[in-house]
Amino acid sequence: MQKNHLLLPALAGLAACTGGDKKQEAAAPEQPMNILFIMCDDHSYQTISAYDQRYIETPNIDRIANEGVRFTNSFVANSISGPSRACMLTGKHSHANGFTNNSTRFDGSQLTFPKLLQQAGYQTAVVGKWHLASTPTGFDYWDILIGQGEYYDPYFIRNGEKIQREGYATNITTDVAINWLENLRDDSKPFCLLLHHKAPHRTWMPDTCDLELFSDSKFPVPETFYDNYEGRIAAQQQQMSIAKDMGIVYDLKMADYEHELHGPYEGWGREMYRQRLRPEVQAAWDRHYDPIIEDFKSRNLTGNELAEWKFQQYMRDYLRVITSVDRNVGTVLDYLEKEGLLDNTMIVYTSDQGFYMGEHGWFDKRFMYEESFRTPLLVRLPGGKKGDVAQLVQNIDYGPTFLDLAGVEVPEEMHGDSFLPLLKGKKTEWRDALYYHFYEYPAEHAVKRHYGVRDGRYKLIHFYNDIDEWELYDLKNDPNELNNLYGQPGTERITKRMMKKLAELQEQFDDPIRNEK
Repeated sequence: MQKNHLLLPALAGLAACTGGDKKQEAAAPEQPMNILFIMCDDHSYQTISAYDQRYIETPNIDRIANEGVRFTNSFVANSISGPSRACMLTGKHSHANGFTNNSTRFDGSQLTFPKLLQQAGYQTAVVGKWHLASTPTGFDYWDILIGQGEYYDPYFIRNGEKIQREGYATNITTDVAINWLENLRDDSKPFCLLLHHKAPHRTWMPDTCDLELFSDSKFPVPETFYDNYEGRIAAQQQQMSIAKDMGIVYDLKMADYEHELHGPYEGWGREMYRQRLRPEVQAAWDRHYDPIIEDFKSRNLTGNELAEWKFQQYMRDYLRVITSVDRNVGTVLDYLEKEGLLDNTMIVYTSDQGFYMGEHGWFDKRFMYEESFRTPLLVRLPGGKKGDVAQLVQNIDYGPTFLDLAGVEVPEEMHGDSFLPLLKGKKTEWRDALYYHFYEYPAEHAVKRHYGVRDGRYKLIHFYNDIDEWELYDLKNDPNELNNLYGQPGTERITKRMMKKLAELQEQFDDPIRNEK
């Protein structure tokens, strides 16, 4: 029977007071190590205090880093939700797994790491966001949000049955996961649980208990907020500007009852904030947002003042949502500690990609620029290394790592490599560059198709399709990627070397794009 999610936080409080059963935790593992894979949607590394202390404290997420490893060079293969998830499941780049953009459908018949873990005797489950259109395969239990999912009173599909659960999505997803761990799994088998949150995906709707957080905070405007994109044609043509493209009503909750405020996706915003919320939730939202709406109307802001107001409002809501994520991570960690599972469970925290927190004046992701290409990755491996790992890792490596941990041979068809040796502090040969390919154009935000290569210092990007533009960056001297060096005198040797590496990776991964040049 499904637990009432309102009761579950009490478990966390009990665990925090008792500290768990130390004798049980100290016992030697008698079965292969469990895997808890926590992934959020669009969680920027800038808003995890293990990486960056400017905006928010995330003590529970940081606990994973403090008791394990913080990867400082973790990246994705395709910075958009569905394709990124497909790369993670298959260990392959998008062209090889077939899910290149969000308008496609994931082929669930192909090889994935959950299927191989199942065959090796693991119980597998996925709870929360799926976003791959097709039915999950390779899981003994699946309980997934429909599409993007809703923040409040979301619909789930539980092993084929559509159900609606009352409450806040982050809390519900956590409670469903704990219920599976406690009541539904076979505890004689090791488990692999994918706990995948919708949050903090757009439109960043906070839980009612977090609405007043950060109300008095003023966040530093990024130094590249007013970037003019000189020398970067593709960046000039995007549509993800906070100033121009972020909707006052849809994104920033200014759904006034008088219908005097307007903007992109206004109808969807009004429906979400004025029609779908339960009365008690609506009342809490009105108490919080109505004074902000009234104040905003009275200011008649324009230009830079309006852009910076939007940035501050965006940051407050985004960070409120992150606060809920962090609190729920704490609930899960406390549960594992209480049940004596910490010493036999690998815990991973990551996001399906990075996100812009105003850098270059943007929100969203997609580009191969650092803020969206880079993703947080924190791993707690009992008995493993503690501290930082600087090697270049990518989300195609997750599956091979989980298989390696379970003692399962990694299939040759997987493009990724197991970073388990890095988690154990062992010296091992490792890649010196990463390959990236983004396909979703024409589409929302108008980010051009592009592919590229990044090594420890340089990045080479080619924007193609209805454009033919190259960009080269020296990440040591230009970490904000403002100065496109491509074609500049004195860069010929670097360009030639990066072109060679790009060709090698396209050949290694058999990307068909290499035959279209």
